[in-house]
Amino acid sequence: MRRRPDEVAKMRKAGRVVAEMLEVTSAAAQPGATTAELDRLAREVLDKLGAQSNFLGYHGFPAVICTSPNNVIVHGIPGRYALKDGDIISLDCGAIVEGYHGDAAVTVAVGDVPPLTEKLLRVTEDSLAAGIRQLREGNRLNDVGYAVQTVAEGAGFSVVRGYVGHGIGTRMHEEPSVYNYWPGYPGPKLRNGMCFAVEPMVNIGGPETMVLEDGWTVITADGSLSAHFEHTIAVTDDGPEVLTARA
Repeated sequence: MRRRPDEVAKMRKAGRVVAEMLEVTSAAAQPGATTAELDRLAREVLDKLGAQSNFLGYHGFPAVICTSPNNVIVHGIPGRYALKDGDIISLDCGAIVEGYHGDAAVTVAVGDVPPLTEKLLRVTEDSLAAGIRQLREGNRLNDVGYAVQTVAEGAGFSVVRGYVGHGIGTRMHEEPSVYNYWPGYPGPKLRNGMCFAVEPMVNIGGPETMVLEDGWTVITADGSLSAHFEHTIAVTDDGPEVLTARA
């Protein structure tokens, strides 16, 4: 669906809230902090800025952010887990402003991490940037996945297949799906005003996944580390605009 400029402006407002949630929680992701404390900080940002959570209550999800440490790929539920030196953690945040959604994620290192872990974070973020560059009018949507896969697999990592990005606007998850790999066909042609959440999930080991008994937490099947980065982007006359970018 193509969004009018006034709709994109509302999504930009939601994106600024998400960016602040990520900034605050990333800074607090230090050894000893619990994932529940990070969720509390994110709630404070939502309250301060007068935004709603699009995660809380979504299919029963009990928090305003997802906190996914180490081998957790996505959808980790905040709780008593205390971060320790050498961890990595994906922080996935969302907000609604005037009925329009923003959604973004970062993965941060907690204290000192080994070089291979640093590489995983860098490559995953680079794969997101490569995918975003494809969001230009006239390109095909699955150019995004091809770019993500090329960067991630070119560095020796694997791309999760079972979880993908999505359209976004008046709902957090809208059609179409945004693959993080080349699915074998080009997909729809991109038009100005389209908005997407692009979110590569990249593993050090294999791409296989498992879901824990809580029905939410997705982990790597082989126990390897996973990184996750995401932005909400609008296709514009001037190219892709990242609506969830930090100021």
